[in-house]
Amino acid sequence: MKITILTIGKRHEPWVEPGIKRFLERLRAPFAAEMIIIPHSGQIGDRARQDESERLMSRLKPHDFVILLDERGRNLSSPELSRLVLDHTDQHIVIIIGGAYGVTETLHRRADIVWSLSRLVFPHQLVRLILAEQLYRAQEIARGGSYHHD
Repeated sequence: MKITILTIGKRHEPWVEPGIKRFLERLRAPFAAEMIIIPHSGQIGDRARQDESERLMSRLKPHDFVILLDERGRNLSSPELSRLVLDHTDQHIVIIIGGAYGVTETLHRRADIVWSLSRLVFPHQLVRLILAEQLYRAQEIARGGSYHHD
């Protein structure tokens, strides 16, 4: 089973696409991942948040393990991310990157964990690259590879 990354926004920009592709192609089960880009809403503010959150929610199944990326979430170390994935290999893991206006409270409550890459806010293109790299790093930690150094 693959991890599904749902992200709101536009296609990968040329400067980031090779990096995302590089890390996603290296992933193997249970860390293998696919990234699905859902176009952003034509609305703004609360309307955009509602529209995008509804489209994200429509792709979730009741037994999915949902990780929501949010700068107000919990910080995880790379080894903690590795363990989190390994602990949920019996479920379909869905990682959500919301739109520019965030997600609704309903989607926030649906998340099993809210994860912060940093208290800083990053552009979506960069978040996608960081996420792909961190999944690869988590995989290498789990297999005892030399990519990650403690």
